[in-house]
Amino acid sequence: MTKKPIIGISGSIIKDQGGIFPGYQRAYVNNDYIRAVNNNGGVALILPTSPAETAKQIIASVDGLILSGGQDVNPFNYGEEIQQKCGAIFPERDDFEFALLEAAETKKIPILGICRGAQIINVYRGGKLYQDISYRAEHTLRHFQLQDPPISTHKIEIAENSLLDRVIQKDSLVVNSFHHQLVKSVPQSLKITGTTSDGVVEVLEDPSLEFFLGVQFHPEMLIDSVKSVNKIFRKMIEVSANN
Repeated sequence: MTKKPIIGISGSIIKDQGGIFPGYQRAYVNNDYIRAVNNNGGVALILPTSPAETAKQIIASVDGLILSGGQDVNPFNYGEEIQQKCGAIFPERDDFEFALLEAAETKKIPILGICRGAQIINVYRGGKLYQDISYRAEHTLRHFQLQDPPISTHKIEIAENSLLDRVIQKDSLVVNSFHHQLVKSVPQSLKITGTTSDGVVEVLEDPSLEFFLGVQFHPEMLIDSVKSVNKIFRKMIEVSANN
């Protein structure tokens, strides 16, 4: 039997709101990430938020890295202070995921950032964020939908011959959306390869690498309703297996 590649998925911490341990902290990721990896040929491994100095050893045990969604990125990481509409931050998680990225790039394994994960990639490389949609001057669509996660609510246009274009073989995709922060500026090392009709950045990649992708939407929540997004995970896992 061929050994399946191990895909590490960065986790977060949630506090119990009730039950017998109210306020108790639990390490977790949403199960859709696990399904997306396992259903497309990989083995999912949750990477709990840990001290940054452990990242290199953790990355040594995986073949690919997914940075999952979650809290807002700490504005201090891109040279700003917290504004009124910035949400909850988790500085220790930021530090850990920056260290995961550094170790994963050194190891040259595939990297996929989803929602917050795409923003972490952008900030790690030197980009900035709008701390809330309302701080963007231009007309902006609703990017935090009120519908269930598997329902698609806006379209993204995909750049020709980009990684996402080659993977899903479509010039557009209708996706879900659950973010109140937006990419504001992008470093030279990254290329914008997908936007919505309002000009909001939805897809980032590093064209110099075989698989280095950040998507602002949640493909793991769409694996049953938008079948083509499975190709994103399948390609990542395929590249991970060949490393």
